[in-house]
Amino acid sequence: MKFNYDTSYRDGHALLRYAPGKVAYGLLLIALCLAPWVVPKFVVGELTYVFIMCIASLGLMVLVGYTGQVSLGHSAFIAIGAYAHGWFIGHDVPFMLSLVLTAGLAGLVGLVIGLPAIRVSGLYLAMVTLAFAILTEHVIGRWKSVTGGFNGMTVNSPVIGGVDFSKLQSFYYLCLVMLVLVVLGLVNLMRAKTGRAFMGIRDSEAAAYSLGIWVAGYKVLAFVVSAMITGLGGALLAHHVGFLTPEGFGLILSLELVLMVTIGGLGSVRGAILGAVLISMLPTFISRIKPFLPDQISKQFGLETFVFGLVLALFVLFEPKGLNGRWIKFRTFIETFPLYRRDMFKRGKSYMKSERYK
Repeated sequence: MKFNYDTSYRDGHALLRYAPGKVAYGLLLIALCLAPWVVPKFVVGELTYVFIMCIASLGLMVLVGYTGQVSLGHSAFIAIGAYAHGWFIGHDVPFMLSLVLTAGLAGLVGLVIGLPAIRVSGLYLAMVTLAFAILTEHVIGRWKSVTGGFNGMTVNSPVIGGVDFSKLQSFYYLCLVMLVLVVLGLVNLMRAKTGRAFMGIRDSEAAAYSLGIWVAGYKVLAFVVSAMITGLGGALLAHHVGFLTPEGFGLILSLELVLMVTIGGLGSVRGAILGAVLISMLPTFISRIKPFLPDQISKQFGLETFVFGLVLALFVLFEPKGLNGRWIKFRTFIETFPLYRRDMFKRGKSYMKSERYK
């Protein structure tokens, strides 16, 4: 049994406070850097897609997990990021500048949606964002002069400083670097005043308002930050698929993002990544086991949707805190063995939950 203690004031502000965490994340980063050289190309492509969906999941986590605002329309921000980046790249805008412009445009749209959306909450907010996603899909399909409509849009290769990053390994490293930057930025944001305000609003809008927090302003800011991160994920997704069509950004994508943050564990950067890994790899896993299933099951339409719903139901019933909650329990078991007790994580009753302050 081992206990960790802070020995200086700086320990409380460190991203990784203790040596085991530093070693674990260091080994993970080394493994991810070596992966393209030791695993099959198919796995490299799947990992690249997982990195992209992790970025999109982190964007939704800012809104749902840290601010408590429900969104069923984040596929719209992925679509905006993908098409905007494809358009910028197609008009000879440098890659890095295109990423900045794409994130800015997605954030601007998030601002436009966030201003009226803060007047509603819960189910009504979910309906507003859902309507926004449907409207975005129809606009993309009919704005042929910009998006190519239902005929699609071809995305040019990513070129940085004259180096082509369209190759499988180089694009893998590009997505990995972008994910690391987003994670570091988001972790620092949540540790700052803005992140604490987000979490205060999530826990109780009335209490946050009484403490002098500008509730409406921070809720809109959460929309903007979430849209920017998700739009960045959409820009990388555009290069991953190479050809954009409106059908690729439907409601199923929004539901997958919601599953990622819910199954991963709300209010956790680690949870957003774990959920994205599980949901992103689940379709591949289903396709691999289909040959071993009876024909009555393997040939059923909507098998993947059924599995997604089943996984969500199981987590809601048996592990509401998601994969991150399960990891915390496992880590606590290792650290406190043999003194671990199951009732250490027994859920207590909630005696008061305040809603909107007005």
